[in-house]
Amino acid sequence: MAEHYTTRQNQTWDVIAKEVYGDEKYTEQLMKNNMDKIGIFVFSAGTVLNTPEIETQQEQEAVLPDWRN
Repeated sequence: MAEHYTTRQNQTWDVIAKEVYGDEKYTEQLMKNNMDKIGIFVFSAGTVLNTPEIETQQEQEAVLPDWRN
């Protein structure tokens, strides 16, 4: 996965989270990684966002505690 994402005109946080991470539920993590842009609601084209890998729901479920195995 790329560590950066360049926005297109009129994208919003949730749309970008879905495109980058596969689900809009990761919007909060995307925003936390880009606090310098937190005041933007609708992006113009060309804004570069940090998109480091995050632990997705599937990865969390894959690591079950010993008692659940």
